[in-house]
Amino acid sequence: MRHPRPRPRPRPRLIATDLDGTLLRRDGTVSERTLRALRTAVEGGADIVFVTARPPRYVDALAAATGLAGTAVCSNGAQVYDVGARTVVRSRALMPATARRVATVLAEAAPGLGFAVETGLKVLYEPTYLLRFSGGLAAESPVASLGDLWLLDVPIVKLLAHSHRFDADVLVALAEEAVGGEAQFTHSGGRGLLEISARGVTKAAALSALCAERGITAREVVAFGDMPNDLAILRWAGNGYAMGNAHPSVLAAIPGRTASNEEDGVARVLERLFDEARPR
Repeated sequence: MRHPRPRPRPRPRLIATDLDGTLLRRDGTVSERTLRALRTAVEGGADIVFVTARPPRYVDALAAATGLAGTAVCSNGAQVYDVGARTVVRSRALMPATARRVATVLAEAAPGLGFAVETGLKVLYEPTYLLRFSGGLAAESPVASLGDLWLLDVPIVKLLAHSHRFDADVLVALAEEAVGGEAQFTHSGGRGLLEISARGVTKAAALSALCAERGITAREVVAFGDMPNDLAILRWAGNGYAMGNAHPSVLAAIPGRTASNEEDGVARVLERLFDEARPR
């Protein structure tokens, strides 16, 4: 007796992927295998959405290097960016008064913190903020004092707090305990770097709104990530995959697994999904 062949799973309609530690290798490049897998997904009718802690200027550099376009959820969900048009189509900033209040409380809870603000176009930092991003120095500018950060007429897409004493997991826990109702706290793997957004701003909130506009349900989304700022999106998506190199909290919370970013983990899943969905 011939058994019927199992039906292939339907093709995902949207691929949501983090960049650093997920789509990108350690050297910041996208492998040829991963590029082929993404192009196959696009040819199969899927939208590609980058979901990243990075601001749009980093996505522009990636698009120029790879030819990838589409939409990006940037700055942990604070901005939705049309990559092809190089235009921010939606933004949720942190109010300066809230940023000042949060910084004041955190400075008492974790002495030695330095602060900076990400505007979406550049980073402005006060003297005790010593962290510098490789490749981003042209977009980083100092201000004379911490108080000057709150007087600038710029949007605060993210407030950044950096410590040489505390790691990022400890900083998130301290922030939630000290001022948890004021803002959104997370981290994306930067050593001692706390990332602070307006309350309710997450990658998942921005992506779910984007999908609703396109008539795409969570069940039709495949998501990839590696850090705590990816957790909400991996839980929200119908199929969420933690990278093999993911943060312990992500590996503990997400049952879906793939190989590491160095081993083309995103490509391996997409190859399988789109091969299964191909007509026989």
